[in-house]
Amino acid sequence: MTAYVALLRAVNVAGTGKLPMAELKRMGEGCGFTHVRTFIASGNLLFTSDDSEKQVQACIAAKVADFFGREVPIFVRSAKEMAALAEVNPFTDDKGSRVMAHVIDAEPTQAMLDDARNVAGERMAIGPRAIYVSYGEGIGSSKLKLSAVAAGTARNLSSVAKIAALLGEMK
Repeated sequence: MTAYVALLRAVNVAGTGKLPMAELKRMGEGCGFTHVRTFIASGNLLFTSDDSEKQVQACIAAKVADFFGREVPIFVRSAKEMAALAEVNPFTDDKGSRVMAHVIDAEPTQAMLDDARNVAGERMAIGPRAIYVSYGEGIGSSKLKLSAVAAGTARNLSSVAKIAALLGEMK
């Protein structure tokens, strides 16, 4: 049995994609997952399953698409991967709330970072299927353009650490 988190993109953020967390939990249960729960109202579904990452992603994606009438990007990570994402944070000198892990499908490359535009004090680093960005003064005032993360989803490192801890308890 593997503990997973499904991270949904653009759910309950800035008035887009309203999805009650009770409904998201029901979707996970409908996929046959066990120990299903949500974490904060931004589209984080934690659960255990014997299925592969691709299988759980496909089931959640189908249920979310039925709910919204359109596809929503969903990124699945195991407990081990979330723990690594939290542990290898290269910006521990900054507040966890100001460091974002931009979760993407592919393994990031230096070229992705080199493609960044409007860098004004933000620091970037490659992570496991993610790109870390330390926003220093906060993401709200940043003009950073990083095309590699445009189709991904982001969680701050405080949330990443909490999700990793919750998944660790589910193993």
